[in-house]
Amino acid sequence: MADDHKTFSKDLIGKTVVSKTGKRFGEVGDLIFESRSGELIHIIIKSPTTYTQKLELEKDKEGNILIPFSAVIAMGDFLVIAEEDII
Repeated sequence: MADDHKTFSKDLIGKTVVSKTGKRFGEVGDLIFESRSGELIHIIIKSPTTYTQKLELEKDKEGNILIPFSAVIAMGDFLVIAEEDII
């Protein structure tokens, strides 16, 4: 996502996360970023779907599902991710 359009993190919280094919993953619960550079590292998924829970994705210490921010391909009404980048 190499455009100059800025999006505030508060605008991403609560958005539905879907794959390119329309599979729903859950909602953005929080963001993990590198504090020095401000680079976004992971999206924490809240209310994960049954499909998402079966994928055995990376989790944090609290058991929250993490999606690498590098998998995000579009942001709008939804956060669209490339499913092949996370499996």
